[in-house]
Amino acid sequence: MTDRLAGLHQGADDGGVIVRTACVACDAEDAVERLRQALQPDDLEIVVIFFSPRTDIAAFVARLGEGFAGTRLVGCTTAGEITQDGYAEGTIMALGFPRSHFSARSLLIDDLDNLDSRGVVDGIIRNRNGLAAEVPRWQSEFSLLLVDGLSTCEDQLTAEISFGLGPVPLSGGSAGDGTDFARTFVLFDGKVASNAAVLIQMVSRCPIRVFKTDHLVPAETRMVVTGADPSRRVVSEINAEPAAREYARILGKDPEQLSPFIFAAHPVVVQFGGQHHVRAIQRVADNGDLVFFSAIDEGVVLTLAEPDNMVDHLEREMQALSEGGKPDAIIAFDCILRRLEAEQKQQVGQLSRILADNRVVGFSTYGEQYNSMHVNQTLTGVAIYPPDEG
Repeated sequence: MTDRLAGLHQGADDGGVIVRTACVACDAEDAVERLRQALQPDDLEIVVIFFSPRTDIAAFVARLGEGFAGTRLVGCTTAGEITQDGYAEGTIMALGFPRSHFSARSLLIDDLDNLDSRGVVDGIIRNRNGLAAEVPRWQSEFSLLLVDGLSTCEDQLTAEISFGLGPVPLSGGSAGDGTDFARTFVLFDGKVASNAAVLIQMVSRCPIRVFKTDHLVPAETRMVVTGADPSRRVVSEINAEPAAREYARILGKDPEQLSPFIFAAHPVVVQFGGQHHVRAIQRVADNGDLVFFSAIDEGVVLTLAEPDNMVDHLEREMQALSEGGKPDAIIAFDCILRRLEAEQKQQVGQLSRILADNRVVGFSTYGEQYNSMHVNQTLTGVAIYPPDEG
């Protein structure tokens, strides 16, 4: 596990009551009222909402403005939710951050195709300075990024944001649309948008830990990208052969068998900085090209990876995050391909139990953000620990 640690508390209270959470079915007529009753938003600094694409989004957002008047609201659509009971679909998951423990600023970044890098960095710096002036004694800084998962702009956006954030750790997820890959949305102050992102900057009196982990082990099999369109994240040739056909040949499969389940079970990684980073395949295009979830270019060497046991791996990672004290909550951004692999291997129930036992909430993504990188097929997130009142 790679992480940044901010004042990890030893022996904290095990109550799990600082970050408020609520979950309702996305088709419930009284969804907003039930969320409001559960969260009690009058003293909340900000509410972050992860909502299923099955939600009647226009009606839900309109009611949110009425039920949570005066409360800052941000969020995005999902490829599945992580609730207090583990993996779920067709729900709305909401997280409330009380002013007693958090101070927050949020920034809408729109028109990602024409990113105003200077304006974004200036806005981030203004927010950091404002937070520092508001709560000068609080030392735990972190940021959350929610971005249109079909924008293909996450790599550039995450890199540009890092110039404004400096040493502040970042975690985030790319908004999803189930397994349809048709349209994704982010939510900001009562409106939804595509081709946009929301950055939430927070300072807290709670110790925090930002982490990234995956259960993949690089194997010996390698392949070279010999034809690609980086702007569209499309690979047309691998080893000078049609991409999908060559990938299938390496796996010993018929190209017609390629599916999200195959991609989840047989990921490819790139090596740089002494670490491996997944370059997950999203789908096969009609012409036999491979469409990826993140940046890819000609000349890149891809290494086939083999998955470790997801259940054992997740158990170890959660134990590591609880050393010295259990988190009050873990906000998680979990790649959709991990969920698909879990479904294929019939491990959803076991993984859900581990997630629930460790107070993990969040959503399944089309990609994850970790500090200055956009990554795939990982579990990234922020562990939030009770403060040492002494």
